Amino acid sequence: MVLGKAGEMRGNPRSVRVAAPGKINVSLRVGPPREDGYHGIASVFLAVSLYEEITATPTRGQDITVSVTGAGPFPIPTDSVPLDSTNLAVRAARLLAEVSPASTGVHLDIVKKVPVSGGMGGGSADAAAALLACEALWGSGFSRDELAKIAGELGADVPFALLGGTAVGLGVGERLTPAISKTPLHFVLVPADYGLSTPVVYRLLDEIRERKGIDPPAQPDINPSILGAMRAGDGHGLAPLLHNDLQEAALELAPGLGDILEAGQKAGALAGIVSGSGPTVAFLASGEGHAAELESRLTVEGLIAMAVYGPAHGARIRTSHPA
Repeated sequence: MVLGKAGEMRGNPRSVRVAAPGKINVSLRVGPPREDGYHGIASVFLAVSLYEEITATPTRGQDITVSVTGAGPFPIPTDSVPLDSTNLAVRAARLLAEVSPASTGVHLDIVKKVPVSGGMGGGSADAAAALLACEALWGSGFSRDELAKIAGELGADVPFALLGGTAVGLGVGERLTPAISKTPLHFVLVPADYGLSTPVVYRLLDEIRERKGIDPPAQPDINPSILGAMRAGDGHGLAPLLHNDLQEAALELAPGLGDILEAGQKAGALAGIVSGSGPTVAFLASGEGHAAELESRLTVEGLIAMAVYGPAHGARIRTSHPA
């Protein structure tokens, strides 16, 4: 590879823009802490139509840099997103560079639309987008499945953001089994103006269980009725099956989430659930029209709300500008 004017790379794309989705945990069962400190989970992941975007541009040298801007209807506190080597997208690019002979320096420009520390896997979506963008930029030759294996080293949600759709996640979420779910399900998302730390929420769940004398199974499982309702696109059938073991801990840390859940119930949602470790709340609607109506009613109540649907596609190249 040679450098052209202004350090522009020749032979590979000049830049690659990739979008990757946020997710909702339609069901999340959590086991006790394992010896490695993680918790075994059984979760049904649903990728939704709210995407992070990353544009990867080659630079001189081997440095990996990052910039972040917020976009979309939700307030995005970009000053809370790290701009150093701890950024998950930077870590993803660095990991791929280690196994890509033609890797270069790269700048990652992130446009965030998924709430930060909101329980929707926004950072994981950034990492998945960075992997796909850099793979295309460097011509590494990895298949989607091979990228998913690399993604697993970055966290349980990263492989799912890469693959998208609907999946059952076991282990710590890294053992993914795709599930058939073609009929769209519609939700309305309501974010909070603060984030919750995932490790803190998990620790509080352990404390709550200790206080109550609850001894969960080492490896939780999934209610198969959930997958049946999702396969049929049956919001009414799915509503009573929504479940999140982390919700009680999230509500204890952020009691105001209870008011949001109540507002959604009064507005006519089929059901509401805290997404993952929170604090984003997802309200289930019966269809697209109901979701639009629910979004409007929650907005009138002074909440920021956005209708989304799932399943949505995983990380995907949107544009690739040739050198």
